[in-house]
Amino acid sequence: MVQHASCFSTEASATHAFDRKLKQKQRDNAARAHKIWSQGSGAVTSSSYDYIRQEIASRLVDRLDDIKGDGFPLCLDVGAGAGFVHAAICSDDAVHGSGGVGGVRKIVQLDSSPIMLNRDEDVPVEGGDRCESYRLVGEEEDRFPFPDGTFDLVISSASMHWVNNLPGLFKEANRVLKPDGCFMFAIIGGTTLPELRASMVMAETEREGGVSPHVGPFVELPDVGALLQRSGFALPTIDTDTFKVAFPDAPVLMEHLQRMGESNAGIKRRERVSIDTFLATACLYDEMFGLEGEDADEEREIEASVQVIYAIGWTPHESQQKPSKRGSATARVGDVVVEKTTK
Repeated sequence: MVQHASCFSTEASATHAFDRKLKQKQRDNAARAHKIWSQGSGAVTSSSYDYIRQEIASRLVDRLDDIKGDGFPLCLDVGAGAGFVHAAICSDDAVHGSGGVGGVRKIVQLDSSPIMLNRDEDVPVEGGDRCESYRLVGEEEDRFPFPDGTFDLVISSASMHWVNNLPGLFKEANRVLKPDGCFMFAIIGGTTLPELRASMVMAETEREGGVSPHVGPFVELPDVGALLQRSGFALPTIDTDTFKVAFPDAPVLMEHLQRMGESNAGIKRRERVSIDTFLATACLYDEMFGLEGEDADEEREIEASVQVIYAIGWTPHESQQKPSKRGSATARVGDVVVEKTTK
């Protein structure tokens, strides 16, 4: 989400916002570092960088229990990463029938980063007998390697915000779903990291006399419903959640983003951020968005905001509710609205 010094290409494109090859390298590097740290005995373990994805996957999968029906036996996880959705599904039994949460009995985990996808292949998943899994390396922006109408559920958690062709991905999700199949996802929203964005803009303007993109761009809430409807999904349901995470300071925040594989991968990013601008960003962040502790001796922290947009869409089916035909109403709004006058 944030830019770090990089030696990768910044080739411009009129149709792409993100460098997908760079993003894969960033995620591969994060996965390699995770495996190295997990084999060590240091005080800071690699699992400490998974907390946001684990939380988002847990909140997303919890929504499966709120959906009526007999469950979703076969699921496709797009941008599966290290398997956070699978772990969340395996965390509890299905409310009805067999399988994990949502009645999922088998999940295909698709991801473009083979190292991230197989990062935890040797780590047993608690409750893994509830839901069988299969890992498949594949580009999220390409045509999915499955026949039409294969899956009961297509799910994606905190991975689509680096996808250039979201309409294409949505149409592919529609294609591989069965009739009355469910497309459920959580995507990082456009108001994520406003504190870091503001601090970097001010620091860069002051130190270098201009600005460049360092965070995002990410999808905005109003666009999600339009994307679902244009891709052929019915009965869209959308809600948003913003949670705040505290960090000791801005450099620690940036380190966590890098270790998550969330460094900036924008096509128009700058090659490097000067140390002067970096330090100015940290100082401005602390000054504008610092948290005052209850105790005077307590160390000062900063906070970072993360917006997550959750959405559900369904492939059309004759059993679904349908809106009445235009002009079929038998009463006017004015006939049922009573004006109340307050004296």
